[in-house]
Amino acid sequence: MNRTGEVLVIQPISPYSKMCVPLSRVIIDKYTKYQHVIIAETHDFGKVLVLDGYIQSSINDEFYYHESLVHPVLFTHPNPQNILIIGGGEGATLREVLKHNTVRRAIMVDIDGELLNIAKEHLSEMHQGSFYDPRAVILVEDGLKYVMSVNDKFDAIIIDLIDPYLVESIASPLYEKEFYERIKSILSTDGIMVTQAGNAFFYRNTYLKVLNNIRSVFPIVKEYNVWIPCFGYSVNYILGSLKYDPGQLNANMIKSLMLQRNVKTRYYSSKVHINWFRDEDS
Repeated sequence: MNRTGEVLVIQPISPYSKMCVPLSRVIIDKYTKYQHVIIAETHDFGKVLVLDGYIQSSINDEFYYHESLVHPVLFTHPNPQNILIIGGGEGATLREVLKHNTVRRAIMVDIDGELLNIAKEHLSEMHQGSFYDPRAVILVEDGLKYVMSVNDKFDAIIIDLIDPYLVESIASPLYEKEFYERIKSILSTDGIMVTQAGNAFFYRNTYLKVLNNIRSVFPIVKEYNVWIPCFGYSVNYILGSLKYDPGQLNANMIKSLMLQRNVKTRYYSSKVHINWFRDEDS
């Protein structure tokens, strides 16, 4: 709390720097079995979801994060039908997946059922009803255990977890090479995966470890990033593909696919995609 009585989120953005965000109104403040959950209003970012002291999503900028996570893999795959999401508690990743009319089933696995219930009630601006779509299957389960035991094959797997440098978190094993090897084994023969991988500037060594783990498993690996204002840094994503290269799509192909699939976005576009994956030698 500051001198004016406002509650503050003092959020680390590096080992040495922090970002201070005043909360104008606290809506939810509770501990689930797994984490401390705050939902609050802020001056700059609108409503935010805060987990264990880190802003995870805000109404005003979440579309940058979620559109960037989902659409490169789904548009790179020519016919994504069966999708797996690990994490993504607020439902916005699921929302973006379900925009694609090719999708027949989207399984979302999140360990924290209490968080899911909170999100359903208080973050409708983010999930926009995606939890209730008939194509959605919501499982309250440990993502690692699910991946290690499932026998299904998926066209795309989207990993939406807290940052890998939070080494004490329950999510840390989901950034290891063994996990990506298992991810590969449950992808279809032309499947694609993507993970958010934190920030490569402030946490370079951790990022490179994740990148090298994915490179050791997948024949096609691409990196890209987007600035997220409420995080105070750029989020880096790593895409691993068994067959399709996102850099092979041109602007007309992406525009055509967006029309065919009836996908409407606020940030992602053919121009953004091309800028991310343009061949450096071209």
